Amino acid sequence: MSDVPPETGSDDHDAGMDRGRRALMLGAVGASAVISIRPALAQTAASVSNCEIPVPDPGRAGNYIALDGTVVPRNTPFAVPPPGRPFTGEEVKQAMRGGWLPGTNFYSNRAYMQYIRRLQRGTSGFTCFASMQMPNR
Repeated sequence: MSDVPPETGSDDHDAGMDRGRRALMLGAVGASAVISIRPALAQTAASVSNCEIPVPDPGRAGNYIALDGTVVPRNTPFAVPPPGRPFTGEEVKQAMRGGWLPGTNFYSNRAYMQYIRRLQRGTSGFTCFASMQMPNR
């Protein structure tokens, strides 16, 4: 005798119902994933708007910013003093789209934006700036 059960019409019907149930369950899982991902994306977008980028980072506070975005000692010719506060992610996003950072003039805006564009991993404000570079932000 064989270990394989004989095929009957009722088994085909049961197999079809199993496939339908699986598809329905997969659809439910997919829907819950969409529901849980959307709030996470909204939360991420909100955190990007509220994150802060200090110019310069706290380890180099008191230094000035050269027009090319490098941090230089005070009294360096053509360097601008640091802003009085960190910039928010939303302010930086607007400046990246052609706007200006608040409280800046042509030279300080250019210097601060160059500094921000040059941020590297491990520097305060890098994560905020990097999250702005992700799609759909």
